[in-house]
Amino acid sequence: MDELNLQLRTRIYIDGYNLYYGRLKGSKYKWLDLHKLFFDNVLPYVLIPGSTNKITSVATQSAVKYFTADISEKVAKAGDSVDSQRKYHTALKNHLKDNIEIIKGYYSIVKSHAKLVDPLDDSIPPKDCQTVKIWKIEEKRTDVNLALQAYHDAITGEIDHAVFVTNDTDIATSLEMIRKHTAVKIGVVIPRWDAREPNMELIQLAHWKRECINEDELKRSQLPRVILGKRKSSVKPLSWYAQPERLQSIIDEAKPVMPKVGELFKWLEKENPYLNNQKPIDMIESEDGYYNVLAYIRSYIKSKKQ
Repeated sequence: MDELNLQLRTRIYIDGYNLYYGRLKGSKYKWLDLHKLFFDNVLPYVLIPGSTNKITSVATQSAVKYFTADISEKVAKAGDSVDSQRKYHTALKNHLKDNIEIIKGYYSIVKSHAKLVDPLDDSIPPKDCQTVKIWKIEEKRTDVNLALQAYHDAITGEIDHAVFVTNDTDIATSLEMIRKHTAVKIGVVIPRWDAREPNMELIQLAHWKRECINEDELKRSQLPRVILGKRKSSVKPLSWYAQPERLQSIIDEAKPVMPKVGELFKWLEKENPYLNNQKPIDMIESEDGYYNVLAYIRSYIKSKKQ
């Protein structure tokens, strides 16, 4: 029998908290084009086990639904976290337009009590441990919003294919209901850097699964450094690069010849014949590469002064 090509109206449901803490935190790939990641780099390679049909995922309006919450200044560790997240959300909306919908919950920050693990013997059960006062910090409504939106879209016939990016069992009931009451295909992408410890409850409810997101997929799915907006452009935060301190020193060092940061980045992102056809922006990730770029800039400035 000939292979059939199933064209499925597809929507991606992303748990932003899970994606960030499971895969993006500490990486240089946070300036991520969510639509490109899934529709260009993940979904084209999806196969449903036991089926000979090839899936073609057709993007719907609001093809990506991104569930997140604004970081609170009360809990943000980095000084620029709030501003960086705001820039990213604006960049996504300006770049993807109707292809994305950002649906926000909120952070709950309350004083509470909890049992302290005994520092000398962690086998002591909670009932015998000291009670201490703590700050309880939780992201609220994200999983509820995601579960309800996905079920609504499936039951009203808006989609043929729902892809969940999460490792959170709280949405399992939604997947069960979608499978019970609709013919919508379900995919689950676990936002991890490797395939360890996928949530089996979610995996068992899916028609297909991906147990990790690899580095090459993230690398190929980055937004442009500058995203134009109606009033103001959104620029990738310096702290979201691999080596922000080194990058800042390069910016400072190059000011005599490239005072405009935008022009400097054009130079940094191009292969340089004087640096073995490497991109300076990639070179500064290693210590040797950083010093080579620094030496080249200093040499260039010196030659201009002569």
